[in-house]
Amino acid sequence: MKLVTAEQMRAIDTETINNRGLSGPELMENAGRGIAEKIRDNILGEPADSKIAILCGKGNNGGDGFVIGRYLFEYGCDVTIYLPAPCNNLSVDALLNFNRAKELGVKLIAVEACEQLPENLEADYIVDAIFGTGFSGSPRGLLSKFIQYINIRNIPVIAVDCPSGLNVNNGLCEGDTVQAMFSYPLAAAKIGMYYSPGREKCGFVEVVPIGIPDDVINKFDIKENLITSDMVSKLLPRRKPDGHKGDFGKLFILAGSTGLTGAATLAAEASARSGLGLVTVGCPQTINPILENKLTEPMTYPLPDVGKKGFLAKRGLGGIRKKMTENDAVVIGPGIGTHYETRELVQKLVSEIDKPTIIDADGLNAFAKNREALAGEHSKLILTPHPGEFKRLIDEEIPDDLFDKYNMVRAYAKKYNSVIVLKGSPTIVVDTNGQLFLNPTGNNGMATGGTGDVLSGIIGSFLAQGLSPLDSAIAGVYIHGLCGDLAVDDYGERSLLAGDLIEYLPEAFILLETAEDKTT
Repeated sequence: MKLVTAEQMRAIDTETINNRGLSGPELMENAGRGIAEKIRDNILGEPADSKIAILCGKGNNGGDGFVIGRYLFEYGCDVTIYLPAPCNNLSVDALLNFNRAKELGVKLIAVEACEQLPENLEADYIVDAIFGTGFSGSPRGLLSKFIQYINIRNIPVIAVDCPSGLNVNNGLCEGDTVQAMFSYPLAAAKIGMYYSPGREKCGFVEVVPIGIPDDVINKFDIKENLITSDMVSKLLPRRKPDGHKGDFGKLFILAGSTGLTGAATLAAEASARSGLGLVTVGCPQTINPILENKLTEPMTYPLPDVGKKGFLAKRGLGGIRKKMTENDAVVIGPGIGTHYETRELVQKLVSEIDKPTIIDADGLNAFAKNREALAGEHSKLILTPHPGEFKRLIDEEIPDDLFDKYNMVRAYAKKYNSVIVLKGSPTIVVDTNGQLFLNPTGNNGMATGGTGDVLSGIIGSFLAQGLSPLDSAIAGVYIHGLCGDLAVDDYGERSLLAGDLIEYLPEAFILLETAEDKTT
């Protein structure tokens, strides 16, 4: 699903109106009817028993609100629409639908001051149709008061297109912004609805089609995409009914060092829980007994270490090459530390690698002072840095501007000929062609040590099962975040641990597989 800015959405609307035979009023009718149907089918129990208050602005978002009010009125709802006076000071299309609602008998109340709004609003839901996606800056005047009025009611809010006051290009809220329980973006999802603080203002988000043809959106070569559950369901590796463990992939994880055996454990257990046939952890010989004790299903492969200090030594290169040959994919980095011999070992391995490979954590840090070693002929790498690791990897400041950051990641994905997973809130996945995929799952409870190791294990499992690097990364980040969202319901954000995510992998897979069954 494409993610758009306000400017892109405006251009898409213009192209549709000018060249595809759909007028502005028709698009507004489709938008209002589509949201009204969502409200009726997904939110209201009995429309005839529901009281709906709609607060409209003067522009086309307000026009959508008039259409919504008309349809909800026809469904049997008790609808009251509030709008700023004078009523004739509306956009052309909004005025048209104001008059249609008036002719139908919908209750319309024009107000000149917020004090004219009822102090004790009797409504089951408020529909916010004040500002749409074209808004930026800080709300002022009466419409700012409308937003304040909505937010102090203890009534669930349904936002038309986006919560009023939100900048959909970057997620910023520079002034009063509606706090919604449901948001229904029209035609396409908007980028700012997935960045804090805007993300927290939107509540449940679902795109409502309004009749714009897919090829119109595709015409604009939009490279930002939203990862969806439907997309991930279709990516999940198929399992042969008569398959054996050799059919479901073999993964080699080069991980662990003194004090960091937990990273190796988390990556290995996460990969085993993600449909993998066999996983082997290559670790320093000194810490092998610890991992033997921690791990049950995953196997270990002890390797020479530096003076029994628990760090991988260069003389283990031959054994590692052997294991790479025997496995379908490789993960390098969780908890390997930054000893200079380990860094040199990793650089040598990556320079000659021909297997689908994830480089994570200290595996990435090994290239902080030798970045050109990543710019080889390989074509199957996934790099999974958090912002600090990415900064060390490129030796540049990461821009604050959203699209400057996007373009920076694109440039390095091309330079390193790798898929880059830039972890954060939200995590983004960028391929070598500049396509960007934003992950909507996850929460701040996942901001704790070890969650990145779990992610490497999940992605590595998909790589070993035969998914491409891009598809492995897309599926991995979504499922990783979904596990966090499932876990937080039981543990809360404050008490969530990385290992808890692994516990919820079965439930996450069942949800996705069930959703897939319903669509096939």
